[in-house]
Amino acid sequence: MVESDIRFYRRRAYEEMAAANRAVTMAARERRLRLVDIYVEHLRVLNAPSPFEEDELTLAAGASVFGWSAASGKTKRAAP
Repeated sequence: MVESDIRFYRRRAYEEMAAANRAVTMAARERRLRLVDIYVEHLRVLNAPSPFEEDELTLAAGASVFGWSAASGKTKRAAP
């Protein structure tokens, strides 16, 4: 059975977002988020709704599970 384009792009966007959240380096996270953007753009072209809310995409682009600053790539140190 062949999966539809919409289902494929939606599934891949979710998988790449999950991988971005697990990424160890900022470079890996950025690569995964670029793929998310590509899949979401494909969905837009197909007039399919985005699998993410706009604030989720914005948060994902600037947030890190490790507390890294997206702009600097450095780790924030917690106060002792």
